[in-house]
Amino acid sequence: MNTFIVSPSPHVHGGDSIEKNMRGVLVALLPALCCSFLFFGWGALYVTLTAVAAALFFEYVIQRYLLKQPATVGDGSAIITGVLLAFNLPATIPLWLVVTGALVAIGVGKMSFGGLGNNIFNPALVGRVFLLISFPVQMTTWPVPRGFETADAVTGATPLALVKQALRENTPFAEVFSRAGEGNDLLGMGVGNAIGGSLGEVASFALLLGFAYLLVRRVITWHIPVSIFVTIALFSGILHWANPAYAGPLFHLLSGGVMLGAIFMATDYVTSPMSRRGMWIYGVGIGVLTIVIRNFGAYPEGVSFAILIMNAFTPLINKYCKPKRFA
Repeated sequence: MNTFIVSPSPHVHGGDSIEKNMRGVLVALLPALCCSFLFFGWGALYVTLTAVAAALFFEYVIQRYLLKQPATVGDGSAIITGVLLAFNLPATIPLWLVVTGALVAIGVGKMSFGGLGNNIFNPALVGRVFLLISFPVQMTTWPVPRGFETADAVTGATPLALVKQALRENTPFAEVFSRAGEGNDLLGMGVGNAIGGSLGEVASFALLLGFAYLLVRRVITWHIPVSIFVTIALFSGILHWANPAYAGPLFHLLSGGVMLGAIFMATDYVTSPMSRRGMWIYGVGIGVLTIVIRNFGAYPEGVSFAILIMNAFTPLINKYCKPKRFA
């Protein structure tokens, strides 16, 4: 009698690898990275290089000397974490805070759970939220986009802060937005040269270009980003229809970290659901929480918190959305 032995999965190799997918994400980030250098000059370059170098250093040291494991910094995941952390920081932030954020992102958000594939929360967002809560002044002091010219940091109202102002005054948002000097320039918000903000949040069109690249290369699927975009558009549209003091859908989609979070952080393989139905639930949850925090919470931005909250629900979503068994 012949014995038929079946080895563990995967039985067919799809050609993907961690290194290949990380390279794909890094290429998709290049348009927005170039825009950040163009708009914020040397500050953006220093912050990005510091974040990447610190992330690589801390991952290597923790793996080799604390966990006694072979170093895996060559897989590219630490580089992506460093770039995404930099994208969530203002260009004028002190570099020692960048290093601190990288330590928290790698040490707490990633390696404390066992490294890549075991972390519950997106590491870059863990670092960003830690800095936002611990150092709110430095994290909300925005530079004026002036390229490689010297740019003074300003603490004026960002577009998302105007949402809170319109609600406090119970004034139509369009009027408050125009009065603040932005001139309802949604095109400028999409291009990124008209507003202050974090490095990777000001050029929405560049992020969408990266999104198209990720879809074409099949690095990610469209389900999570599209579900977030649709939910934000519908929810904010209903609120704006009920009361013009709430900002409209296009503003919410183009402002803050919606594009960056939906495309590059909510789609993280480890911290997002595996099934298509789970992805829809996950994306809708992020969209709803983002609008709730932006309009009713203490912080003007809610994308980071929304993603981290839904990261925590991912195991439950995977359990609820289990595929049918074959037998």
